[in-house]
Amino acid sequence: MNVQVGQELIPLKKGPITVEQLRLYAEVSGDFNPIHLDPQFAQEAGYPSVIAHGMLSMAFLADGIRKHFPEANFQVEQFSARFKKVTFPGDVLTIRCKVKAIELSGAITLQVWAENQKSEVTTQGECQVKPLAAGGAMC
Repeated sequence: MNVQVGQELIPLKKGPITVEQLRLYAEVSGDFNPIHLDPQFAQEAGYPSVIAHGMLSMAFLADGIRKHFPEANFQVEQFSARFKKVTFPGDVLTIRCKVKAIELSGAITLQVWAENQKSEVTTQGECQVKPLAAGGAMC
């Protein structure tokens, strides 16, 4: 399947986010900030509950990218993201990718973002992938 500039790729759903998922992410990431794990701390900070790690949302964006551009065929050359809105347990994120540019070298620049179930953008970014070989195929 070939991609074209302006094409939005098939979205990927993640969630609902669970408190257990946040605990597991804290363990593997080493990010034990109590805002992600302690409901009382989060409430004292002004939130209704604990909040998801921003980097967990970025990892979900990476999953969306790899769904279409698998590691066996593509190398991620650049990847950045900004956190726009807090994600809570119970939220369902939809990961979206849109082709922004295609270079003569075959490198593809993508706009990537996560939307919650209210269609609010929670994380947005940009990624560039490059085929490992001339025949890099999309899944």
